[in-house]
Amino acid sequence: MSENDKNKIVVLAAGGTGGHIFPAEALASELIEQGHKAILISDKRYKKHLLTPEKMEVRVISAASTGGGIAAKLKAVPMIFAGIRQAKIELKRIKPDVVVGFGGYPSFPTMFAANILKIKTVIHEQNCVMGKVNRFLCGKVTKIATSFREVKGISEKYYDKVVLTGNPVRPAIKALREIPYPDPDDGETIHILVTGGSQGASIFSEVVPQAVCNLPEELRHKIRIDQQCRHEDLDRVKKIYDEAGISADLATFFEDIPARISSSHLIIARAGASTVSEITVAGRPSILVPYKFATDDHQTVNAMALAKKEAAILISQDDFTQEELSKTLKSLLSNPEKLISMAKNSYSMGKTDAVEKLMDCL
Repeated sequence: MSENDKNKIVVLAAGGTGGHIFPAEALASELIEQGHKAILISDKRYKKHLLTPEKMEVRVISAASTGGGIAAKLKAVPMIFAGIRQAKIELKRIKPDVVVGFGGYPSFPTMFAANILKIKTVIHEQNCVMGKVNRFLCGKVTKIATSFREVKGISEKYYDKVVLTGNPVRPAIKALREIPYPDPDDGETIHILVTGGSQGASIFSEVVPQAVCNLPEELRHKIRIDQQCRHEDLDRVKKIYDEAGISADLATFFEDIPARISSSHLIIARAGASTVSEITVAGRPSILVPYKFATDDHQTVNAMALAKKEAAILISQDDFTQEELSKTLKSLLSNPEKLISMAKNSYSMGKTDAVEKLMDCL
């Protein structure tokens, strides 16, 4: 899509988790800014993750995962067909110029319907491993946009469709590119941000507080924690930090996450695509704990991409214990030069022009 294209209508098909919704929303913001119209088609879960719902229209359709046992699959089939029918109706009303799929099972009915209706389609893959829906759609779309140079699961016969764009991030995250990494050796507070992604992570509530409490006093008293917790974990985690005299701000969701990323010296997080993209755009060092049940173990592959560049330390979920984390934290926090080096490596991996490159595919 060139700058000369005006008043285009773009439908975004995205699954109902933050990892799929966030890049779709970033693209929508740029489209709207340039005078185009962006309409999101998703399932009802989008409400949990769309940060600026007032900026674009949203249409809700039926969708279901084909994962699980035979009973679950049989239940999913009529929901998927219902979703395809609903998507066809919506697309006929909208008459989009292009439909962009961001993966996740709720994107499938819309992308499949667009193919039936002969509408131009593009897919964007956020992870290092092609998701099931996007993998199925590879042969049916015009372009395959990727976030990483190497993506597993794309057949060689589709390589001519592949365009490396990076993973679009919100403007507030993009702005962090201009904010320098705070000096971890200034003798004052060490700020650690703990986030479990859009769906939270109970294991962080189980491991991180005690690991921090087990650090030597000279390190422990410097630490400030911002930690995302599930609601059921808040009181227990707060008590641990309070009793240890550790400054901690806990919440189920941080509305001001860009500001907290900006001020952080170290981030402890899962390794979903959006998380990894935001960390590298900001240029912050991290400890990544991939979700072990992620489809095709794609979070481990994401984390390995950063670990290979010495931008992050990868700890598997099985190895993520209080003892292991405490040992890792002690090693990093006692070595400011290591944190600074990791921050530089992280920054070198960040892609800030992903939205523009993705728009060129439309």
